[in-house]
Amino acid sequence: MSLPLPSAGGTRALRRATLAAVLVASVAPFAAACGAGSSAQTQEVKPDSVATTVGDIEIQNAYILTEPQGSGAAAVSARVFNNSTQAQQLTSITVEGAAQPVKLSGPNGSTGPVTIPAGGSITLGGKGNPSAMLASDTGVVDGNFQTTVFSFSRSGQVTVTPGVVPADHYFSGYGPTAPASAPSASSRPSAHPSGSAGAPASGAPSASTSPSGKAGTSAKP
Repeated sequence: MSLPLPSAGGTRALRRATLAAVLVASVAPFAAACGAGSSAQTQEVKPDSVATTVGDIEIQNAYILTEPQGSGAAAVSARVFNNSTQAQQLTSITVEGAAQPVKLSGPNGSTGPVTIPAGGSITLGGKGNPSAMLASDTGVVDGNFQTTVFSFSRSGQVTVTPGVVPADHYFSGYGPTAPASAPSASSRPSAHPSGSAGAPASGAPSASTSPSGKAGTSAKP
């Protein structure tokens, strides 16, 4: 017994359905990969970093960065998310083993706690961002993983163990900034242009040559 052949319209519909099924099957693994993890769409190839979530606070990409040129400073870099409906403050950061405390500064350079807006985030380090600086890298060793405690006004303490790496390659621009050196005494301008204090510069008119004949006065009309 012969089976009825599908019409031309039925054949085209069957082909379209088969093609759609193949496309779905081939794209599905990529779609699943793109959706994996938080902020997966912005992830790039980079060294391993620590990330943790405690309550409303999430910390990603935490590192301790040292100065490649050996200035002796260090910095804590991280992305901090506040998933609550109220603003919080990052009040302090403590790096275990570090000889110096971490100094928090806002984007404008003012020192003190850093505010994280409700449902927002901050990045520590980088141009235009808040910073977390160690004036000395004593006790901070490249290649180590050192326990670091972030303290928040509402969520309390969150502990991570970031790696210590030089601030180059991926981290260029996020590490410590060496303070500008003060000008030396020899490069500072003299308080008086001549060698003797208060003496007029060479070529300046003396008091006896003033138009009125009296020093410091002007001729009246």
